[in-house]
Amino acid sequence: MVRNQSLSSGNVENAVGFLRRNLMVPEPDVPSFASLNEMLFARCAELGEREHWRKGTPIGELFAEDLPGVGFDPVRYESRRADKTGKILIEGAAYLAGPAYHDRHLTAGIRHDVIEILDEHAHPVIVFDRVYGDNDQTVFVPTQLLRALATKPGAWTHSPVRELVDDPVRGWLDQARNPDRARLFTRLDQTAHATTFTIAVAAATQLITAGDDPAGDGLGMLARRLHQGVEPATTAHACRSRDDR
Repeated sequence: MVRNQSLSSGNVENAVGFLRRNLMVPEPDVPSFASLNEMLFARCAELGEREHWRKGTPIGELFAEDLPGVGFDPVRYESRRADKTGKILIEGAAYLAGPAYHDRHLTAGIRHDVIEILDEHAHPVIVFDRVYGDNDQTVFVPTQLLRALATKPGAWTHSPVRELVDDPVRGWLDQARNPDRARLFTRLDQTAHATTFTIAVAAATQLITAGDDPAGDGLGMLARRLHQGVEPATTAHACRSRDDR
């Protein structure tokens, strides 16, 4: 038994050495995990094209034959109780499940690249890109908060969404009365779900610049034209670059 364990350990060490020599030399110089993965996949593809030293068959074909029929999902699930705002904490970072999930028991599927939040019945709620290390800011998707802001427009001044919106939309909302804020948040919510948050804000920006009401019926129509590429955007940066998920 000891001998078998020793042989197994030796095989593992040999495999690690092979990967180190063929994948990590020269030492990778990449800006992100995504870039590192792309580089490693490219080098693995090159290795897969080589013929096996004994079988004379490309290594990639032999590898494919050994693959199991079901993919491996490296994930661990942990229970979390959302706070009064609908946030959960995972390893020093806060993720917003949404105001509707406040004080509820949720499940977090923790993977190396994403955080998946499930409700009490294991139904998917939302998926976020995972962040590492302590983070003072909450990870969220802007469209999660628009409906809540439409219900409580007075919360706009302290909402994290405000930091994602530049003038003139931010200025319009800062100066607007709560009923008008609620109208625009409702329109933005509807429009963002039909297109994206970025395009919805771009359409509102264009309407305000033209002197029109951004909370009117024209917001959705203009956003759809922008989304389809049939309406030229008059503003290069309607809001800070943050893609919808």
